[in-house]
Amino acid sequence: MRYRTLTLLLTVIVILFSLNLLVGSIKIPATDVMAILLGDSEEVKASWRYIVLESRLPQAITALLCGGALSVSGLMLQTAFRNALADPSIFGISSGAGLGVALVMLLLGGSIGARSVSVSGYVAIILAAFVGGMIVMAVIFFFSTVVRNDVMLLIIGIMVGYLSSSAISLLQFFATDEGVKSYMVWGMGSFGGVSMRHMPTFATVTLLGIAGALLLIKPLNALLLGDRYAENLGVNIRRVRNWLLVVTGLLTAITTAFCGPISFIGLAVPHMARLLLRSDNHLVLMPVTILCGSVVALLCNLICYLPGENGVIPLGAVTPIMGAPVIIYVITKGRNS
Repeated sequence: MRYRTLTLLLTVIVILFSLNLLVGSIKIPATDVMAILLGDSEEVKASWRYIVLESRLPQAITALLCGGALSVSGLMLQTAFRNALADPSIFGISSGAGLGVALVMLLLGGSIGARSVSVSGYVAIILAAFVGGMIVMAVIFFFSTVVRNDVMLLIIGIMVGYLSSSAISLLQFFATDEGVKSYMVWGMGSFGGVSMRHMPTFATVTLLGIAGALLLIKPLNALLLGDRYAENLGVNIRRVRNWLLVVTGLLTAITTAFCGPISFIGLAVPHMARLLLRSDNHLVLMPVTILCGSVVALLCNLICYLPGENGVIPLGAVTPIMGAPVIIYVITKGRNS
C-alpha cells in the first residue's frame, strides 16, 4: 500500500510537472516544448524558447521544491508541538520575511545600501525577506534556550508574528500608494519569482533543508510516544527542538524570500498525507508529505494559469481553496471522534 502510494504520487508529479510546461497564456505545441527541453530547438521561435526555459520550467521546479519544503516544515512542527494547526508561519518567520520586504519597499524606496555597496530591485527584496525571516528565527531560537515549555514557545512565536504584522501595518499606513500596491502584489505569492539564474541557490538551500528534515525522522517518531519515553530512548528533546527550528526557519525564509507568503500548504498537506497513509510513522509519512506538497503546489500553479489569455490568478487566492476544506474536515473529524 505504501509503495503504491509513493508510485502514484510520483506519477502524478510527472504529469502535473509536464502540464505546467505545456499550459500558459501562450499556446506552445507539445512537440516544440519537448524540442526546447532537449536542446533541439533551432526551428522553434526564440520567444517560445524564452517562455519555456525562463518562465515555465523554473516555475515548475520552484513549485516542486517549495511545496515539499513547506509541507515537511508543517509536519515537523505539528509533531514536535503536538498541535494539528501548527504550520511554518505560526512562529512569525513568514511575517518576519514580510517585514523585511516592507522595510525595503515602503521605507527604503526599493534599495538597500551600505557605504559603496548598494542592492536594489528584485535582489534587494529577496535579501530583505531572507534576512527578516532568519532574524525572527534567531529570536525564536534564543527563546527556545530559555523556555522549556513547548506551548509557551508556540505562544511566543505567535506574538512575534503579531509584532511583525503590526510593524508592517504601520509602514503601509505611512507609505505611498505605489509602495503599498507593490507590497500587496508581493504578498499574493507566486512561484514565478525564481529565475534560472537564481535557481541553483534556491534549489541548493531548499534541498539542504529537506535533507536536514529527513535526519529528524527517528527522533520525531520517538516524540510521538511522549517526551519521557523519548528521553529514555536517548533523544535530547531540546537539541531536537532547536534543530527543528533551524530547519523550518531556513526552509520558510528561503521560500518566502523567493515566492512570497504561501498559506495553507504547510498546514494542510501533512493532514492529507496522514489521511492517505493512515499512519504516523515518519519513515513513510515524511516522504509522502514531501511528495504530496509537491503535488499540491504544482496543481495550484497550474490552476493559476488556467484562465489562459484572461490573466493569472494570484497564488494566494488558490492555496486556501485547496487547504481550507482539509483543515475543516480534520477539525470536524476530531470533534466527532
